[in-house]
This record gives sequence, structure tokens and C-alpha cells, in this order.
Amino acid sequence: MKVSIITVSYNSAETIKDSIESVLNQTYKNIEHIIIDGNSTDGTIEIIKSYGNKIHKFISEPDNGIYDAMNKGINLASGNIIGILNSDDFYFDNHIIAKVMNEFRTQDVDSVFGDLIYIDKNNTDNIIRYWKSQQYKKNLFQNGWHPAHPTFFVKREIYIKYGNFNLDFKIASDYELMLRFLEKHKITSSYIPEILVKMRTGGESNRIQNIFQANIESYKAWKINNLKINPIVFLKKPLSKILQYFKRG
Repeated sequence: MKVSIITVSYNSAETIKDSIESVLNQTYKNIEHIIIDGNSTDGTIEIIKSYGNKIHKFISEPDNGIYDAMNKGINLASGNIIGILNSDDFYFDNHIIAKVMNEFRTQDVDSVFGDLIYIDKNNTDNIIRYWKSQQYKKNLFQNGWHPAHPTFFVKREIYIKYGNFNLDFKIASDYELMLRFLEKHKITSSYIPEILVKMRTGGESNRIQNIFQANIESYKAWKINNLKINPIVFLKKPLSKILQYFKRG
């Protein structure tokens, strides 16, 4: 099976090489790497072009935000499986994609996800937060749980059937998509209890000033998907993030 890895970038010259190299160094070789750039001006484009045809599809043009760029990548993808690796992130080791694809083969599921660690943007050996997940079961979102999106791999046919990222959401479209796929449409999933991705700190949804906006969008995600809302979820969701600071492995 082919896996399409989509990387979205904008002025990511300081970090995108780590992302690209972590894809190129994977032991699993049937990988299509797609990079969607938002018309960077800091040298990002030149770094991407330096890899030549090792980057299978590359677009650089203005977009309507990160989720619009991700949708462009999904629409270009030809792999059976789609994963999204941000330009600030990289895979934990060179065997991650092989493990993910083996999980799809052996478990016969629609999606696979695992654990994630947040690392210091300047010292990537310094773990800031540990996002330890668990196997999904019905109504787990009610407890404030959801997969770490950079570890969330999904069959391309699921996107075709149930849709891409909703651009009405500015910082929580990934949450809405996972809620829609897992909770509403009940796609099957499998959890790998290992660290799959290292994420540098500083993402849009993790800035303190965005916590309230994220909760507003999370509430909207439940409403538009006609799912019954337990108000406690909007307390548990940020609390679960705080607890991750005390889990370092």
C-alpha cells in the first residue's frame, strides 16, 4: 500500500529540513511526500526544491490558512493511506511508517494513531509534554479525549466518503474532523502505544490565548455533527492537556 504524507509549510526554513529528512529516512519506501507551501519568503521554497524529485508533489501559492492547505494536499494524494506531518514536526524514528502500515494490514482498520511528545523548539531532546493516548471506544470524546492529530493516519477513502477539513474552523478543524470520523461515523481505529511524532512547541491550538477559542470551536464541532454534548467535556479537554506536562515518558 502507498501512504501519502502531507506537509504544510509557511516560512518554515528553520525546521522543514527535519520534517523532510524524517520522511525520506523511513524504512517503508512506498511513500508519496506532498508539500503545500503558503508562498514562503524566508528560503523555505529553496530548501524544498533542493530535494528535487524526492518531493513527489509540491505547490507554493497563497491559501486560506493551514486547513485549506491540508485540503489541497488531501485532494492531490494518491496513496491508500494519508498522514499529515507539520513542517515543525518529525517522526520519532525511521520505522514509524512501517509500523503504521503494518497496523493497517494486520488490524484491517480505517485509521491508526499513537502517542506524541512536545519538544522544545530549540532543544529537540527536551520533552515538554507527553501526549499518551489510548484505544478509542465509543463516547471517549465526552471525557475530553481525542487522538493527537499529527499521529492520525486515515484511509483516503474515508476522506472521500466523509469530507475533508471544515474551513469554518480556524484552530480546531482537526478536532472536528476526528470527532466527525470517529464519533459520528464510527470509523474503525487501532492505537499503537508508542511515540510516533515529535512536535515542536508553539502550535496555534496550544497558545494560551487560544484556549477559549478552541473550546468555542469544539462546542461548535459537536453541534454541527448533531452529537449529544456533555458540557463537562469543555473542562476535561484543557485539563487533559495540563496533565500531559507531568507525563514525560
